[in-house]
Amino acid sequence: MRAKRRRAAGAMGKRNGGGRQKSALVTGASSGFGLLVSVRLAEQGWLVYAGLRDLGRGDALHAAAEQAGVSARVRPIALDVTSESQARAAAETIVREAGAIDALVNNAGFAAGGFVEEVPLAKWREQFETNLFGVIAATQAVLPAMRRQGGGRIVLVSSVSGKIGFPSMGPYAASKHALEGLGETMRLELAPFGIAVSLILPGPYKTAIWRKGLSGGAPPDEASPYAAYYARLLPQIERSGANGGDPDLVARTIVRALTAARPKLRYLPSRAEYRTLAAKRFLPWRWIEAAVLKTVAPRGRD
Repeated sequence: MRAKRRRAAGAMGKRNGGGRQKSALVTGASSGFGLLVSVRLAEQGWLVYAGLRDLGRGDALHAAAEQAGVSARVRPIALDVTSESQARAAAETIVREAGAIDALVNNAGFAAGGFVEEVPLAKWREQFETNLFGVIAATQAVLPAMRRQGGGRIVLVSSVSGKIGFPSMGPYAASKHALEGLGETMRLELAPFGIAVSLILPGPYKTAIWRKGLSGGAPPDEASPYAAYYARLLPQIERSGANGGDPDLVARTIVRALTAARPKLRYLPSRAEYRTLAAKRFLPWRWIEAAVLKTVAPRGRD
């Protein structure tokens, strides 16, 4: 029985239900990784339900799908992951129209910036509502169908921030650390049902998440004790975003996790992520701390 279930999970990248077109639900598909992976999956023949919090903001997705010649295989669907009812409705629509849900890409998320002391609790709750509870809501919505059909794939778009924290990104790092634990738990819980769970851990890429997060977070004012810290830190964050990698690399990594015969628990899109996590794993924390504080902490902070 165990071998049979492992074969079922491994076959998900190729199985199409005896001729049925494979289907996927991608959350947060209006831009960034979600948009790119929606188009890439459609190019490979998948029927993609592209979750949009606001259906009126799907112009970029539509244009990208049209340019790639896959408009017929990319179907925008209303999905605010913080709404359980919308998540359930989206899952029901996909099962009714496509016959099954072969994959879920939990991509929707944002980065709330600010120092822990100064970020309002409401912003912390908003961060977790989207980055963690939204993932849970979307996953709970698709799991009954995946269990009935005997398998599926679930990808969680995490971050290297889920393994290492960074100053002024506390809410985001905390939410991604929580997502890492959730992904490991789900991987173990769902394997007996032929459902494979994978985590994708991108570093900085050229998407709008960092700019949106910093502008929508809690930047310190001039009277803040963190003002000097922030002044030194902000250029580093902006530089990381500007010099980030090609986000299509992350989209290709997600597709690989969805189609691999034996999907791994974690995928790192490039060598940059390997280097970052290797430093966390092999170097003493005091070395990492000293390097970060030397670069970004204000002088004379003591």
